[in-house]
Amino acid sequence: MANTKKIYFLSDFHLGAPDQKTSLEREKRIVGFLDNIKNDAEALFILGDLFDFWFEYKYVVPKGFVRILGKLAEISDMGVPIHFFVGNHDMWMKDYFTKELNINVYHHPKVFEWQGKRFFIGHGDGLGPGDHGYKFVKKIFRNKIAQFLFGILPPAIGIGLANYFSRKSRAKAAKTDEVFLGEEKEWLISFCKDKLKEEHFDYFVFGHRHLPLDVQLNDNSRYINLGDWIKYFSYAELSNGNMTLAYHQK
Repeated sequence: MANTKKIYFLSDFHLGAPDQKTSLEREKRIVGFLDNIKNDAEALFILGDLFDFWFEYKYVVPKGFVRILGKLAEISDMGVPIHFFVGNHDMWMKDYFTKELNINVYHHPKVFEWQGKRFFIGHGDGLGPGDHGYKFVKKIFRNKIAQFLFGILPPAIGIGLANYFSRKSRAKAAKTDEVFLGEEKEWLISFCKDKLKEEHFDYFVFGHRHLPLDVQLNDNSRYINLGDWIKYFSYAELSNGNMTLAYHQK
């Protein structure tokens, strides 16, 4: 009997950007989508950059985002497993999602098996050749001392600075996010091809790139990039072992 349940993959909401009004409109659209798919979801994967910036202080989390957090809590309480991979904009996530929402949080790519298929899943930042500047910065940001020093800043200062640099980061990447660079220049495709030399995966699924992509790597393996919910409102769904890239329509 065919499995009527689907697994959904979404990424790169960047809630909080570019301003409160625009972010709220986008948040409501995402929540509406999640509400529509919650009853036929076998699992939900969110592959990072849910927020344009997120930092969990010891007793404080950034205000706002109550609609998306409430909807994720509802879906989790229904018994649908939710898997969250931290992105480069929300890498300072700790245990808030795990304790409050019962969401699985991952800081590195992970292998899954669903519906008879093998998946290599992650946000996608820092993988593949090149981008050495970002890889160096990422090591600093992941450093426990750097996180502690940021954490002792008053939230008004720390979050203000972080939001400024998040906007700069997105502006810098905007042009390359708009076009497919070709397989030889797409770092994540290079990463996938190298990984396939070691072991087989049916699907590589990443976010980060902001461009919806479905690339056939060989006869039995595909690379899916989920795009974003800023411009494309794109996502992927797995049904009976087949992955489809789709677009949400209002």
